[in-house]
Amino acid sequence: MRLLVVTAVAAERDAVLAGLTAEVTVVAGGVGPAAAAAATARALVRAEAAGTPYDAVVSAGIAGGFPDRVAVGGTVIGTRSVGADLGAESPEGFLTLADLGFGASTVECDPDLGRALARALPAAVAGDVLTVSTVTGTADGAAGLRRRWPDAVAEGMEGFGVATAAAQAGVRLAELRTVSNPVGPRERAAWRIGAALAALTSAAAALASLGP
Repeated sequence: MRLLVVTAVAAERDAVLAGLTAEVTVVAGGVGPAAAAAATARALVRAEAAGTPYDAVVSAGIAGGFPDRVAVGGTVIGTRSVGADLGAESPEGFLTLADLGFGASTVECDPDLGRALARALPAAVAGDVLTVSTVTGTADGAAGLRRRWPDAVAEGMEGFGVATAAAQAGVRLAELRTVSNPVGPRERAAWRIGAALAALTSAAAALASLGP
């Protein structure tokens, strides 16, 4: 299977490459959903034009984890990629795109890919992976996300961009992340980026389990 993996930054790309046991294309598309969507769409279009289209796209990298769902250093498999802050504020609370009648702010991850990853990574936690344009840095912000998205396990900045490009191209999607910090009050000294990148290298070996 032709597989495209999209990370945000070079350190994540290199961590994935270090753990691969199969031939996979890995690109660092940039930080944030817009950069991720543009990089993914470009890679998909170029591959299709060359006559070698991709069969699936994986959004991969490190993330914040919701502490009651996954520990720092843990691995997450997305069931949905969620544009968590895409919508509108109102006196009644946050309104999603669906609430506004403008479409969906979620993209389903491919269940077969998810099951294959879960078999290869039995300790991983499955659930919604939220995409935000501004990283959550307060307890109130984290609580608000959990109220809106009760199935959330982690928060990143690129997944929904990758997912949107994949969905528009009709390509299957998976999201695979390892946790560097808890979602909530921003305590940079408590982040474990090195451990999360090492976990990402270990998790990347599971990409070989994704077959046709």
